[in-house]
Amino acid sequence: MVMMPLIGNLADRYGIKTLLTLPMCLSILPSAILGYRRDTNFFYAFYMIKTLFDIVCQGAVDCLAQAYVAKNIATRKRISMFGVLAGVKSISGICATFAARFLPVASIFQVSSISSFVAVVHMLVFLKESLHDNDDNDFYDDDRNDQEIHDGGDLRMLAEPILRDAQIKTHVFTSVKNMVSLINNSTILVQALVVTFFATFSQSGMNSAFMYFLKARFGFNKNDFAELMLLVSIIGSISQLFILPILVSAIGERGMLSTGLLMESFSAACLSLAWSPWVPYATTVFVPGVMFVMPSVCGIASRQVGSAEQGKVQGCISGVKSFAEVVAPFVYSPLTALFLSNDAPFYFPGFSLLCISLSWMIGFLQSILIKDVPSSTLNNEISNTSNEEA
Repeated sequence: MVMMPLIGNLADRYGIKTLLTLPMCLSILPSAILGYRRDTNFFYAFYMIKTLFDIVCQGAVDCLAQAYVAKNIATRKRISMFGVLAGVKSISGICATFAARFLPVASIFQVSSISSFVAVVHMLVFLKESLHDNDDNDFYDDDRNDQEIHDGGDLRMLAEPILRDAQIKTHVFTSVKNMVSLINNSTILVQALVVTFFATFSQSGMNSAFMYFLKARFGFNKNDFAELMLLVSIIGSISQLFILPILVSAIGERGMLSTGLLMESFSAACLSLAWSPWVPYATTVFVPGVMFVMPSVCGIASRQVGSAEQGKVQGCISGVKSFAEVVAPFVYSPLTALFLSNDAPFYFPGFSLLCISLSWMIGFLQSILIKDVPSSTLNNEISNTSNEEA
């Protein structure tokens, strides 16, 4: 919550690859401890070291990976790459689930530490600090060209970076005051952060209440939860890798964001009224909605600043997500327990899920306030750019 904006700020100063090396190296040690031995003393050592490392850099890998994509991928392709990044993460989660299911317990932590080490080596050897020699000039020419289009037409692409229009200096902001100024100079960025808060607040609340609700309402056990989570992961990864790039070219970034939020609101409302154990499985058809939200938010936010501020922006998004993840369980866990108990004010076991649906709806209403810019010749612009690249 506090460290992510700072890490993003440092990444803009010292380089994303340099900052990415730290959390990836630190991630090796906790699993290596339990991979070596799993007695009581080693467990306490694992717990203390992991807690300390998480305080410093939990979520840093995701934050810096998103900043790297935002810095090195052209604007028109960026949201698709955010989706690919999230899809690859979902696939890795599926592989980890199968590994934990079939590997012996003693081997799980050894495999985890080895895979973390391989990731560090791969990053140090193959990852370049920048894929473009001149990010602020040639790489962003498409942004400037799109910004000059003001005729009527389909409202697809979002407004271009306000900070670049205001000729903000690209040197690193070294104080919290300047980071606040970075946010205040872009209304769209503020709106994206508000959507991030309500989306993460809702999703974290769903994570803290959903399984509790299913166990109390329908008697779900660990096998039922495992099947449901595996189904959600598979549908989510497919939607992020294949469906998102197609839809974003058809309805645009804001359309993807609003669609995802509306789908999740409807899904939570259906779950709150669940009358049979098959209903949670049926609502997995709405899983692509939540998978569309954060790639869309990251794409929208990244368009509001130049390449030298991508670390700060993605750090702010990660900080807001962390804050929402902390707050949500304090709200929804007691609320779920109250309405599943005999002391509920009225009979509605899924009331907490209905509140989550309303929270998603607030994020949806905020998303439709994000303004678009007219771009009547957008398709011709993209075609011309593609011909130039060819």
